[in-house]
This record gives sequence, C-alpha cells and structure tokens, in this order.
Amino acid sequence: MKITVEIPDEIAQRLDQTQGSLSRRLLEIIIADAYHCGTANTAEVGQILQLPSRLETHAFLKRMGVYLNYDEAELEQDLQTLKEFRAQ
Repeated sequence: MKITVEIPDEIAQRLDQTQGSLSRRLLEIIIADAYHCGTANTAEVGQILQLPSRLETHAFLKRMGVYLNYDEAELEQDLQTLKEFRAQ
C-alpha cells in the first residue's frame, strides 16, 4: 500500500533535515502505534522496518516509548526455547 501525505514543502524540508528521512520517520511512528494498539506484533514490526533481530525490534520499541506486549504465550515460548538451549 502506498499512502500520500501532503505537507507544505518548507515544513517537509525542515522536518526531513532535522529528523532524517521523513518517510522513514512516519513509517516508524505508524508501526510503533500499530504495535501499541495491538494491530501489529513484534515480528511484523521487525519485518516492516527491516530490523535484523528481535533485540533490534525491542530496542526500536523502547526508543519509541512503547512497552512490549509480552503475554503468557510468549513467556511459554521463551521458556521452551531456554529449555532447548540448555539441553544442547
């Protein structure tokens, strides 16, 4: 999907210079909000932003001020992964 946002040129240029790529910044804000609202999960955040690892995704969410949605199912999955790792 492609979305167009109209911002006056002088403001867009100023925002692009101070925050880095304006389109990237808008994408980050949108996906962080989607995660916060529960419409995107950590894997989707990482995929959309092309982040190399789950840790990078968590660091991104922390930088954006978004708390992790860590539920019981994720805890069970992490515990299982830990058990498998220890068994090696």
